[in-house]
Amino acid sequence: MKIGKLLSAIGNLDQIAEGVKNRIFKKDDVEEVAAERWKKCLTCPSLDRAGYKCAMVGTQPCCADCGCSLGLKLRALSSSCPKGKWKKKMKIKKK
Repeated sequence: MKIGKLLSAIGNLDQIAEGVKNRIFKKDDVEEVAAERWKKCLTCPSLDRAGYKCAMVGTQPCCADCGCSLGLKLRALSSSCPKGKWKKKMKIKKK
């Protein structure tokens, strides 16, 4: 577990929750976006398949830059790549 990356994740709890929801309740359009994003991640040197740079142990593959689990980040339409390889598709609606 990487404390610095975990602490920075606190500001992204809405995006994490969105990724969890979209991973559990799959929708074709979200899975299409995730697949397109994954193709870009596959060419990125920050892709950590082994999980050495993940914020949480056992959540690989993840992004070595931000520590996010890609299984969730790719499905959070309000998230973007820290390297700028893909942009967010929507904003989170604040209540």
